[in-house]
Amino acid sequence: MTDLFSKFDPLIQQREALLATGVKDPFSLVMEAVKSPTVAVCNGKETILLGTYNYMGMTFDPDVIEAGKNALDTFGAGTTGSRVLNGTYQGHKECEEALKEFYAMDHAMVFSTGYQANLGIISTIAGKGDYVILDIDSHASIYDGCKMGDAEIVAFRHNDIEALEKRLKRLPAEAGKLVVLEGVYSMLGDIAPLREMIRVSKEAGAMVLVDEAHSMGFIGPNGRGVAEDQGVLEDVDFVIGTFSKSVGTVGGFCVSNHPKFEILRLVCRPYVFTASLPPSVVATAATSIRKLMHGSNKRAHLWENSKRLHKGLKELGFQLGTDEPQSAIIAVIMPDLERGAAMWEALLAEGLYVNLARPPATPANMTLLRCSLCAEHSAEQVEQILGMFAAAGRNVGVIS
Repeated sequence: MTDLFSKFDPLIQQREALLATGVKDPFSLVMEAVKSPTVAVCNGKETILLGTYNYMGMTFDPDVIEAGKNALDTFGAGTTGSRVLNGTYQGHKECEEALKEFYAMDHAMVFSTGYQANLGIISTIAGKGDYVILDIDSHASIYDGCKMGDAEIVAFRHNDIEALEKRLKRLPAEAGKLVVLEGVYSMLGDIAPLREMIRVSKEAGAMVLVDEAHSMGFIGPNGRGVAEDQGVLEDVDFVIGTFSKSVGTVGGFCVSNHPKFEILRLVCRPYVFTASLPPSVVATAATSIRKLMHGSNKRAHLWENSKRLHKGLKELGFQLGTDEPQSAIIAVIMPDLERGAAMWEALLAEGLYVNLARPPATPANMTLLRCSLCAEHSAEQVEQILGMFAAAGRNVGVIS
C-alpha cells in the first residue's frame, strides 16, 4: 500500500540529519514573552527581534491596542460567520473605509489573511482560458491562486522586463491576461521595476495586480508601496496587501478602482466561504492604517536603520542579497543549510532572532538569514545587532 507521506521522505531525512548535528530546530522557536515590537524572551533569554516583518512597529501602539480592547468589549470575540452572511460588522466597513482613504481608491475588500487575498482575487478574475503572467520568484499564495483559478501560468525570469515583454507577445491577443508582480520580494528584499513592467503589460492589453505586502506603510511618500514610489499606482488594477506586516495584526486586502470590483464579494470563494476577521482585529487594523497615513518620521527612521545595517554587514564581510538596501528586508546569504542553521543558532545564543529561509522557498536554492528591520529599532540596537553578527559569524566560520 502506498504511504502518502513517502513524498516527504527526502525532507524528513534532511531535517533529521540537520538535528543530528545538535542544532536546535529553527522552525519551532517559542517566544515565551513579547516585551515590545523589537524585544522578546526566547529560551529564557531576552532577545532582539530581527525577523518579524513588524516594519512600522504597530503591534504595541497604545491607540491600536485600545481600539482592539474596546471592540472586544463591544462586539465580542468573533463573528462566527462569513462576510456575506452575518460576518460584516461596523468595524469591517470602517477598516475598508480606512484602506480606501489610505490608497485613495474607490474599492477595498478585506480578507481573513493576506494569503487568502491573493488566493481569492487571482483565482476569481483569472480562470480557464485566461493567462496569468508572473515573476518566477512569486509568493506561494500567488502560485496557489493561479492553480485554484485554472488559468494558464506563464512565468518569466525574476525582475526581467524583456522576458516579461517576450512572454506577453507570444500570447493570443484576444485572451484575458493578468500580470502579477510584487513590490518587494520577501526573500532577498529587492524591489521590482514596476514602472517599466506595468508599461509593457498595458501595451499588451493585460490587467496588472501588484502585491505590496512588504512595502505598504513604509515605501512611497504616503507609504502606499513601490507602485506609488515609482509613480505608477494609478496604472495598477489591483493592489493586494496584508495586515500582518506594517499594520501589525492579521488579515489581507485588495484595493482597486475597477468599476465592477464589488461583484467579487459574491463570486470570490475564499471571501464567501471563510469566517470574517474578529471585531478586535479589524478595529486594530483600521486604527493602525489611519496612523500609518502620518508615519513619515517612522518611515525615515526605518530607512536609516536599513542603510546602517546593510552597510555594517557588508563591511563585516557577509554576502548580502542586494548591493544596496532596497527595503526593510536584508538577506544574508549562507554557504549552505548546515552553516546557515549553525549561524542562526549562534545568533540566537547571542540574543538575536532572525529568519532562517531554505530551499525550496528561496530563489536559486539559497540558504538565507533574513533580517527584517523595524521602525522601533533604536540606532543602539542596530549597532548591537552588528556586534552579534560579527561574533556569531566568526564563531561559525562564515566570516574571517
